[in-house]
Amino acid sequence: REAEIFAEVRQLVGAHAAALQATADALAEVDGLAAFAEVAARGGWCRPRMTDEIGIRIISGRHPVVERWLEGEVFVPNDTTLAGAASAEPDGAPNDAPQIVILTGPNMGGKSTYLRQIGLIVVLAQAGAWVPAESAEIGIVDRLFTRVGASDNLARGQSTFLVEMIETANILHNATDRSLVLLDEIGRGTSTFDGLAIAWAVSEYLHEGPAKPLTVFATHYHELTELAAILPRVKNYHVEVKEYGDEIVFMKRVAPGASDRSYGIHVGRLAGLPNHVVSRAQEILVNLETDEWDNDQLPSLASGILAPPAVRRTSEQLTLLGEMHPLLAELVALDLDSMSPLDAFNWLSGWWLGLRE
Repeated sequence: REAEIFAEVRQLVGAHAAALQATADALAEVDGLAAFAEVAARGGWCRPRMTDEIGIRIISGRHPVVERWLEGEVFVPNDTTLAGAASAEPDGAPNDAPQIVILTGPNMGGKSTYLRQIGLIVVLAQAGAWVPAESAEIGIVDRLFTRVGASDNLARGQSTFLVEMIETANILHNATDRSLVLLDEIGRGTSTFDGLAIAWAVSEYLHEGPAKPLTVFATHYHELTELAAILPRVKNYHVEVKEYGDEIVFMKRVAPGASDRSYGIHVGRLAGLPNHVVSRAQEILVNLETDEWDNDQLPSLASGILAPPAVRRTSEQLTLLGEMHPLLAELVALDLDSMSPLDAFNWLSGWWLGLRE
């Protein structure tokens, strides 16, 4: 009897399937719109103005998730202005807004949050929702590309850096002039020089390549800030920091101009690194910021009162009463252009025999 009743109910429902599906779709749409409205009303969001122009202008934008979960803090809003490569002001003058923003600043300063809030605001606007900002003018984008965070794919034998390069290649091959590209720390998974070279070349391609998408590029490679001097649609922005003695305060505010430091050692102290490690790191940083080699022909980063004993012993062996060792002095004075292979061999043999004695 239960089977018969179930069959009858199923037959009755099937006869009205189209109407029920339409009702469910309508309720789902109303539910989504009501959720958008409730969140916007509670958060003080604004109605974005959507345009066909290529560009983004957000005043006092906020991250909708981070803002809600802050405890005892007020979220610091930030502006965002980007313009397409061919855009101009209404009077025909070139638009002063950049196509590419190079964003520098300290670790924990808020760069990644800033990138994510731009992406979320654009997605919300194109979904028909209001956005967490004082005002927003959003040019419709066809694709949103992100390269944020670090991850690997061990199952496929892909390292973190390989995954990063695959994602970057996908962006460069598929972005258009209507795309929005958000990049966070391109090139950090390999050596410093290789990473910097890749990051520089990617930036140039985004500016000079066929697509020219709107781009925000967060980086610790401060050398990239030099691009603003040679590429007309690149501008530097940084996340502000205030220093009080040895302490720093993250202001979370994005401002024009480049940052001159990343404050990584300060963040290391906050994370609980031993005091000796922090002090030694500061010592090495000073060395790196001066010259690559010292007068003893040691790497500058190796010297210092906190250096390991082996480094200090090497330094002592290479100096004699503060003067350069004769071997190094003679080596520096060699005229390599005029030396034959036999001359070089004889010179090395002479020193080798002398040192053995």
